[in-house]
Amino acid sequence: MGVTGTVKMYRWFVFFYDAVLVNRCGTDQKKYFLPYFCRMPNPVICIGAALVDELFHANAPMLMHTTNEVTVTRSAGGVSRNISHQLSLLNVPVQLISVFGDDADGDWLKQVCKDAGIGLEYSITAAMPTGKYTAIINQDGSMFTALLTNAALHLVTPEYLQGYEEVLQQANYILVDANISVESINWLITFTNKHAIRMIIEPVSVPPATKIATANFEGLYLITPNEDELPVLCSDAALTTEEQIKELLGKGIQNIWLHKGKAGSALYKKTETLQLSAPETHVVDCTGAGDGSVSGFVFSKYHGKDNLNSLRTAHTLSAEILQVNGAIAKHLTHQQLEQLVSKYYSE
Repeated sequence: MGVTGTVKMYRWFVFFYDAVLVNRCGTDQKKYFLPYFCRMPNPVICIGAALVDELFHANAPMLMHTTNEVTVTRSAGGVSRNISHQLSLLNVPVQLISVFGDDADGDWLKQVCKDAGIGLEYSITAAMPTGKYTAIINQDGSMFTALLTNAALHLVTPEYLQGYEEVLQQANYILVDANISVESINWLITFTNKHAIRMIIEPVSVPPATKIATANFEGLYLITPNEDELPVLCSDAALTTEEQIKELLGKGIQNIWLHKGKAGSALYKKTETLQLSAPETHVVDCTGAGDGSVSGFVFSKYHGKDNLNSLRTAHTLSAEILQVNGAIAKHLTHQQLEQLVSKYYSE
């Protein structure tokens, strides 16, 4: 049948499940039938932010304390939503657990997700405005600054997640961004350890990374900080990168993937370290490049590739996203992505 056909069948079952079981049978019966309909291809489940991105692209070098001329773009964003979107376009079955506002922005954002093939059956619609991410982008494509408002992810509680244990048990991977609470992260780590599911945490940025530093990371499969986020995940006693990596590995994290921007990345585990340079590319917009990198890694691991090949795929997808406006490489199929890996990293 192939990946595309299998994913389409999976989505047809999800549609049937929602349209027939929910509308005809009700919520209680929905939970009863849930395990049977989740036996289709094991999805990647992403838990975290879904936002409206408003990006202000500077037309000239930014000037402080005065007016700057910009070009404005609006797109669907949020770390977990971006990763879900990219994975779905690469024919990986994916579910997103997030919070949408009960407003026009929320309706638009949910429709973008559904059009991309992202399952939203277990997301929340709340009586509050939809969260927004607002960024100012320098003329060279780098970020000047960014602002986040009202993601409402405090509603994704351990109790809420516990109500969907049957769904979570079917996951191939569970990816969580650090916008959710430490309590929910701790619950998910315990849950994924119990059910032998690989869980990935994306720290997002320095403030949420600082928040989750108190989490119990024992048994976590992977965490993906950049060079700004790594220190705040550690104690003040760990001053060097080597000491910080050692401390996190000592907390029971199996793999630490350190993003180094233009210098590439390094994947650390207790037994080995893999270093990989980033391909040179023309940067149009840096928005979502980190999310794309994680998407590429998960895509590759989902298809059984080793760590080195997964890093190459991650860097390739990130390089492609840097060359377009927005956080998603909509121009790539999974076959084209695999071909580009060979182009960027020819043996």
